[in-house]
Amino acid sequence: MDPKERMALGRHPARELPVEERIKGFDEVVAGYDPETARMEAERCLQCKKPKCREGCPIHNDIPRFIRLLREGKIEEAYWADRETNSLPAVCSRVCPHEFQCEGHCIRAKKGEPVAIGMLERFIVDWMVANGKNLLKSCAMPKDKKVAIIGSGPAGMSAAFYLAHAGYRCTVFESLPVLGGMLSVGIPPYRLPRAVIAAEFEALKNCGVDIVTNVTIGRDKTIADLKNEGFDAVFIGVGAHASRKLNIPGEDLGGVLHGVDYLRRVNMGEDLDIGPRVVVVGGGNVAIDCARTALRTGSDKVFILYRRTKAEMPASQAEIHHLEEEGVKIEVLAAPVAIHGENGRLSRIECVRMELGEPDESGRRRPQPVEGSNFMIEADAIVPAISQDVDHTVARGIDLAMTRWGTFEVDEITQQTSVEWIFAAGDAVLGPQTVAKAVHQARMAAESIVRYFEGRDLKEGRDPDEIVVD
Repeated sequence: MDPKERMALGRHPARELPVEERIKGFDEVVAGYDPETARMEAERCLQCKKPKCREGCPIHNDIPRFIRLLREGKIEEAYWADRETNSLPAVCSRVCPHEFQCEGHCIRAKKGEPVAIGMLERFIVDWMVANGKNLLKSCAMPKDKKVAIIGSGPAGMSAAFYLAHAGYRCTVFESLPVLGGMLSVGIPPYRLPRAVIAAEFEALKNCGVDIVTNVTIGRDKTIADLKNEGFDAVFIGVGAHASRKLNIPGEDLGGVLHGVDYLRRVNMGEDLDIGPRVVVVGGGNVAIDCARTALRTGSDKVFILYRRTKAEMPASQAEIHHLEEEGVKIEVLAAPVAIHGENGRLSRIECVRMELGEPDESGRRRPQPVEGSNFMIEADAIVPAISQDVDHTVARGIDLAMTRWGTFEVDEITQQTSVEWIFAAGDAVLGPQTVAKAVHQARMAAESIVRYFEGRDLKEGRDPDEIVVD
């Protein structure tokens, strides 16, 4: 195989912090491409006439176009081509599970490795920042309608972005003292530096978006109050921040810290050492983040307990690779059944071995306990990270329809709730999902709000291919 063909088959690796250095802190692990590496990686793109990568991207970014512009040296044009559909390119390029989305559909992967689409998108944004370029275009002249946006996560940020650029006055209400929702309190800085999030909010403020922190809608004031204060429409983007419980004996003992609650406390600056022996339960990115965070905050015997095999783990392969590089073990086909302790604090976790049976609704084989296979693990802490639910506090005082999964029921095309002036998107609608899906749904909701204000049909001419339903 000649060098050119070898280069085409294999993607260009990104530089990473050495393991011994990265586990001592929260510095970003993966470095961006330099200009030459980015150009060479862009050359691997086949520029397909029917690009499957666009189909795999929930936002439907014109990926071949921004890659073509990049390799032509038109990096600023590449950025604006990407920004046409993506309100958060600096975020999506870092935290989206590209292997399951755009890169998972790349034709190049049929013979070799897929194009590193996420790294190329990140390079474009980082280049703009490094060269002092404006990240947002000018906003429209103000109009006479106001929108209350509840939640400052990716859905709320995106709704504010599109509505402010259409000229509508937006106020974002955030219950936490920090902005960014799960981006700030759920994703560790080694994956998403806080400066990236801060830059997005600075741009929104420059576009006239007002931001109110430490106010919980549904407790400090209601949605009805917002309507009475003169807001013409409300957008709900509260995410899914309520940790799902294991529902096993002993879960109320000290030393039990549920996944997103644990990450929130650490990411908001709490000095939290949970002991040397930590067991994390789950196979998604939240579980991986919990384990790697525990490692960085003083725990040196950390492992993950997962009820299926590694092949079924929904976490990104890159995150699993980094986890194992850093010395965290994965105990597969095992699940906790009880937590035992002394003096109100856990000391041991009782587990059972699992085997895989017939596929469930997710398409993965259903784990079943092996009778008589119980065993004990000594531990200082257990961190269940098995999923999250939507907190319904925001809906107090107003009758909003819910799905059987506890998410807000919306029209799948318009994102309109059962109350005509209230719209919702992101994890509050989908349950825990990717940033890209939240961004896309928020864009659809913003389009609907504009149409609602203008008295236009909310559905006419909408592209059904743009619907995100799961």
